[in-house]
Amino acid sequence: MSKQVQQVETIFCHEIGDDYLVVVERDGQRLFRAKLGLSETSAGPRPAKFRLKDGSSEEPRQPDEFIELARRAKRIRISEQTSRQGRQELMEMLSGYQLEDKAKAVRTCRYCASAGRYSPITTETAVKDDNDWICQDCARQELERQLSYSGGGAVTGAAKDRLEELMLEVQDLERIVNLLKGQLDPDLTKFDTISATTDEVDPVRVDSLNLHPGLQGLLEDRFETLLPVQSLAVENGLFDGEDQLVVSATATGKTLVGEMTGLNRVLNGKGKMLFLVPLVALANQKYEDFQDEYGHLVDVSIRVGASRISDNGNQFDPNADVIVGTYEGIDHALRTGKDMGDIGTVVIDEVHTLKEDDRGHRLDGLISRLKYTCEQRATRRDEYGGAQWVYLSATVGNPEQLGAALESTLIEFEERPVPIERHVTFADGQEKVRIENKLVRREFDTESSKGYRGQTIIFTNSRRRCHEISRKLEYSAAPYHAGLDYKRRKEVERKFGEQELSAVVTTAALAAGVDFPASQVIFDSLAMGIEWLSVQEFHQMLGRAGRPDYHDKGTVYVLVEPDCAYHNSMEMSEDEVAFKLLKGDMESVMTHYDEAAAIEETLANITVGGKAAKRLNDRMLGDVPTKHAIGKLLQYDFIDGFEPTPLGRVITEHFLEPSEAFTLVDGIRKDAHPYELIADIELRDADL
Repeated sequence: MSKQVQQVETIFCHEIGDDYLVVVERDGQRLFRAKLGLSETSAGPRPAKFRLKDGSSEEPRQPDEFIELARRAKRIRISEQTSRQGRQELMEMLSGYQLEDKAKAVRTCRYCASAGRYSPITTETAVKDDNDWICQDCARQELERQLSYSGGGAVTGAAKDRLEELMLEVQDLERIVNLLKGQLDPDLTKFDTISATTDEVDPVRVDSLNLHPGLQGLLEDRFETLLPVQSLAVENGLFDGEDQLVVSATATGKTLVGEMTGLNRVLNGKGKMLFLVPLVALANQKYEDFQDEYGHLVDVSIRVGASRISDNGNQFDPNADVIVGTYEGIDHALRTGKDMGDIGTVVIDEVHTLKEDDRGHRLDGLISRLKYTCEQRATRRDEYGGAQWVYLSATVGNPEQLGAALESTLIEFEERPVPIERHVTFADGQEKVRIENKLVRREFDTESSKGYRGQTIIFTNSRRRCHEISRKLEYSAAPYHAGLDYKRRKEVERKFGEQELSAVVTTAALAAGVDFPASQVIFDSLAMGIEWLSVQEFHQMLGRAGRPDYHDKGTVYVLVEPDCAYHNSMEMSEDEVAFKLLKGDMESVMTHYDEAAAIEETLANITVGGKAAKRLNDRMLGDVPTKHAIGKLLQYDFIDGFEPTPLGRVITEHFLEPSEAFTLVDGIRKDAHPYELIADIELRDADL
């Protein structure tokens, strides 16, 4: 010990019961630990016992050895966690040996001190734990213990890093633990703010447009100037027939770009307008909008599926001036040879659907087939110069590449009309509903500077969950999904628009385009069915929060259940997915083909274009293995030369994949009941 005495740098004292733990260090490394006991003498407190500690054993030493150590030490530190009486006793003892100038009380980590480690902490490095302070390393260990205790032991990666980052930022372990219990601490839940931005664009005056008088007068009654994205489209040849890809955030006015040019061409005798959307609910809503706003100027019809017509009783009229439809509805008309007449404008809304694995190839094929059909329509073509194409999207990761692939002028506008605050908190499935209830109440009780109460869209992953959540919310709320009939959905839309509902609870499948002017979006789950959302889908959904004419800001809450997946086929957990979505870059929009998709689209192209099918395949965005697909179609007896066989025609008219077709044929041969055969296929398309 004599050698160690020569090398002592720091002595640290921490009260343990009636004694003191002594830690002796040199160069930040512990040399040994000991237990010091004091007794009261006529001269004051003095060392009475001194024992070296080695694990659980103790080696008695002479009490004077502590004094020798203290004389050799450069500094003596007394833990602030030591009681006032204990600190006073130590200082009196050191003073008796004229060592008080070396001594100083310091704030230390109580966990480290209890473990025999000297760990000084400062105001900047300390983390509060109950009424005490601990070091950052011990705080991390305690947080991990709390995660395990709360059932979140599998929280790893970005989610765990986020919690640690927040803890060190606010220096309070209890606040982080409360966050794990579902408490809403806005300083902790807030992830970031997507700022409101405004690009400088000179607005185009509506009275300068020189459109058809009927449309010109209608627009002048509504606006003095166009919004920036609309002005950019006009300045880049919108009314000169230029094809355009318009990429701009939700609520920036891009839909009117397609409406203006389409209606102007209709009214000037340059062909009808097709306005195409991915879902039946969107088509119904858009049909109503066209009827209300332009019904006195044009005839409007709707086409929403292979055999499904909107419940509002309106039958499809292929001769209408404006046809609103789903992609599949119009594609079915093409596949079955219906005469669509002279098409002057095609507006493809939500064109980023091109990237979806299950439906992207169908939109890609539809665009190719529709362009071919327009080109083949020789009547009056010279009068209106062919169809104009306008593609709309709020979320495209590769706008320049997509614009070039679609042979369109890119109109990109970065404006965010109102800021969006994004929040993340953690909760299990049952706790989520309690949090949602609190958030919905708080939002509905808040009024914006424009005089509107805050309303919420809650996105979840199943229709059943929609009903479950809406029933448990205290304020008026309603489920909204494609399983509801048309009348019920319209009633929900009306009530929400008139602020009679505090919230709608909907599936992620209806995220795109449904016009609910909400100030708040809550993600009850980050899945669409049994698939995790993509970054693009996530941004599309959160973009529904906040409208410039209604709200001062948008708010988004992502409710994350640690270690949760909704199906055993899902590789990641919800906490991992959350931060991937929040931090991830937007995916590129491009169509990819597997064998089934290539066969389906090639068969559809042969049905529509015959020998021109290869040309239709070549003009599609995705790389279609045409020769292989044709070989398979011949092998399966779906085509005879460049004509579909009767079996092939049935398959393409019903959007069947080869495996589904074989299942049907096999079932028919085995006398299976027709209802059993078609049920799964009809349910598969329920949201189309």
